[in-house]
Amino acid sequence: MIIISKDFNSEGFSYCIRSAKESDARELSELRVQIDGETENLDRESGEGFIDEAGFGQLIVEDSNSLKNLFLVAETQGKIVGFSRCEGSVLKRLSHKVEFGICILLAYQGYGIGKHLLSETVSWADSNDIEKISLLVLETNERAIRLYQKHGFEIEGILRKDKRLSDGNFYNTIVMGRLKEQTKI
Repeated sequence: MIIISKDFNSEGFSYCIRSAKESDARELSELRVQIDGETENLDRESGEGFIDEAGFGQLIVEDSNSLKNLFLVAETQGKIVGFSRCEGSVLKRLSHKVEFGICILLAYQGYGIGKHLLSETVSWADSNDIEKISLLVLETNERAIRLYQKHGFEIEGILRKDKRLSDGNFYNTIVMGRLKEQTKI
């Protein structure tokens, strides 16, 4: 699905949140590799699960034409610095929910981009008969967990020893969900 672009300003830093366009595909492919290399909060290391320009182009087209998918980008001065994606299911038993993920370049964190990507997603979901948004977050990503909780997400479970990070230790993944009838921001 496609949403109307919105502009934001935080401490003199301006950016917009908009739907991804097919012409963003190459930049998104490169951006994802960069973000994966900047953090251990995501599932992949840099280059793993690589999606090329054609792959991103296909995702964008499919998401733009689906009522249950949403692909947003955060853009500043003509550069994409983050993105989020919701993916619904074609399966009838799962058709009431979507799964959410978010990525932001390290240098652009702290400007409210994640908060606005999330709030735009929640608003879209609530106005499109989506009953539940689900996500997974690494237990050490306390900042993200607090953000999700502020937007009505609750911890639904823990996947124990779910990821092994560069320090060789295992970490838990937290399963979170937000039901439509919960308090809105």
